[in-house]
Amino acid sequence: MRRLPRSFMLLPVMLLCLLCVTQSVAQLADGYRVAVPGYHYEFPRDHFNHPEFRTEWWYFTGNLRSRDGRRFGFELTFFRQAVARDAKPSSRRAPSERHIPTQRVMSGGADPNSGGSDWQVHDIYLAHLALSDIDGRQYLHTSRLNRAGPGLAGADLAQSRIWNGNWEARWRGDRQDLRAVAERFTLDLTLKSLKPPVINGLNGVSQKAPGLGRASYYISLTRLGSEGTLTLDGKRYEVSGLAWMDHEFFTHQLEQSQVGWDWLSLQLDDGSEIMLYRLRRKDSKLDPFSAGTYVDPEGHSHHLSATDFSLESGQVSWTSPDTRATYPVQWRVRVASPSAVLDISTLLENQEFSSESRAAPSYWEGAIQVEGNKNSIRARGVGYLEMTGYDRPVDLSQ
Repeated sequence: MRRLPRSFMLLPVMLLCLLCVTQSVAQLADGYRVAVPGYHYEFPRDHFNHPEFRTEWWYFTGNLRSRDGRRFGFELTFFRQAVARDAKPSSRRAPSERHIPTQRVMSGGADPNSGGSDWQVHDIYLAHLALSDIDGRQYLHTSRLNRAGPGLAGADLAQSRIWNGNWEARWRGDRQDLRAVAERFTLDLTLKSLKPPVINGLNGVSQKAPGLGRASYYISLTRLGSEGTLTLDGKRYEVSGLAWMDHEFFTHQLEQSQVGWDWLSLQLDDGSEIMLYRLRRKDSKLDPFSAGTYVDPEGHSHHLSATDFSLESGQVSWTSPDTRATYPVQWRVRVASPSAVLDISTLLENQEFSSESRAAPSYWEGAIQVEGNKNSIRARGVGYLEMTGYDRPVDLSQ
């Protein structure tokens, strides 16, 4: 979320490293748009590609259970990173600061919407795929990197799909069909949105730092009923559960003072959801641009500012044998309104998506369980937790 000769990997790795430099508004004379208030969201259009922004991603995560009770978590994520634009961006009408790590490149060519030959690189598409076999005590992950080329990867409204090779998310009204094949496992799921899209942030933007345009457009589908099949080592499982989708597009990324983030999505049994992210700073102070969203059972969303919640790490941690990073895998969440105190834990500590390249950060992203109280009533649920910048600061200037 694996292997060609390094000569094929070198060029895209170098390009992505150069393009991940933190951008200031003054430096955006290259034609890319930035996220500012006043954006007019429109669906299904805004579920797909926004090539006028430098960076875009779609995150699908979820908790599943087979008919015989075996528990799984999954992650299928698609990233688009702009490399070059030959012309001004279109007039079409932006996430929290998740990483765009680099692994390897497949053959391919240019974004067909950008002009030029199939061998020109206008956008690079990365995808991550992971399976958390919770009861089997194993975590499997893989990734792929493509140029758009003649249909190799993309995010297209006309086709109603986002894809990278034979991994795809295909829209059918309020449903998404996810399909992905890896060496040891496959996913074939249908997700049905049980609530309307949520626009995170204030005034249509999710602000990450001071200054106009230092933000993203951030859309979530917070409760996706999920069912389908997965195979693991040749065994087929009929599964069902809940999933979550985040879609973000933007041009500005992290500030140099921000070294990483902790993000979580919680789906409670009362039908409500909570999304929170805490931006971590070099000076260890609370970053005022940390934020979140509460979605009530009826689907109404409410913005949470940095002072409306807290994330406190517990005493349980896990140290990666690959990166030597130590991740807190126990948390306590406090929310002011609705009044909630929720304890977060995981049944599978090793859910680190470790990168093969020093140019890309490794991160922990995995299935979690939730217990506590909300408005003085017992609360339980499931969710996903992401932690970045623990192996080293997320340095966007490298």
